[in-house]
Amino acid sequence: MAQATRPRPPVSLLATDGKPHPLQETLVAVTLILGALAFVTAMFHNLHLISSWAGLIGILTGGYGQYISVTTRERFPLIIGMGAAAIGFFLGMAHGGLFGGVVG
Repeated sequence: MAQATRPRPPVSLLATDGKPHPLQETLVAVTLILGALAFVTAMFHNLHLISSWAGLIGILTGGYGQYISVTTRERFPLIIGMGAAAIGFFLGMAHGGLFGGVVG
């Protein structure tokens, strides 16, 4: 019994719609870079200005990226970057904050 078969596209855990999304991909990259920067600099007490500002900007960038994201492939790294940025932000705030030692 002959049946017509269609070639199936490869199944991906992180589904895509096959269209380019340059703004979303840029936001993913920026969020991951800022998250990594905030996370690493949060480990050093005297770098709290960098970690708190990078974390805050990374959280805001990731939040906007989540708002306009289209696929899971964009949302997954945004969550990872936002988590790292949040950890860096909170540790930076605990070590001195956004303006600690500069103002006042």
